[in-house]
Amino acid sequence: MIRFCNSTDVAAIEAIINQAAEKYRGVIPVDCWREPYMPRVELEAQIEAGVKFSGWEDSGALVGVMGLQTVFDATLIRHAYVLPAHQGRGIGGALLDALTPQSRGQLLVGTWAAAAWAIRLYERHGFRLVPPEEKDTLLTTYWRITDRQRETSVVLRYAGRET
Repeated sequence: MIRFCNSTDVAAIEAIINQAAEKYRGVIPVDCWREPYMPRVELEAQIEAGVKFSGWEDSGALVGVMGLQTVFDATLIRHAYVLPAHQGRGIGGALLDALTPQSRGQLLVGTWAAAAWAIRLYERHGFRLVPPEEKDTLLTTYWRITDRQRETSVVLRYAGRET
């Protein structure tokens, strides 16, 4: 079941993000890895900045989360993670399909260039990689990330589902 998350879900969101982000360890540049991957204070700052999370609930517990954030004229997919034990069951895709209609303006997602599994998921759900020269402009305009993260990231834009 997909539902909106609220303030009582922050600890579960934090746990999901940090457990699922372990998949990045050894894949993304070592200088971009942090422990924990997303500290609680950073998660709370993201929520304060307008990231609204939805989650997949299974047997009363959140097992996957995905956030949307409106920035200027675009909607960003932020922090899309599924607990490792629940990956491969279509939860990420179901969250994407549920949240896509909630977007306004262009729908964008940024992820690590080395996260091939994430890029494939987004592409299966109607997203397309933007050209490298546009990527930097989009990352600078819509995200607040380090120069190093910008160098090692890609951006995908929702182009619609193919039938």
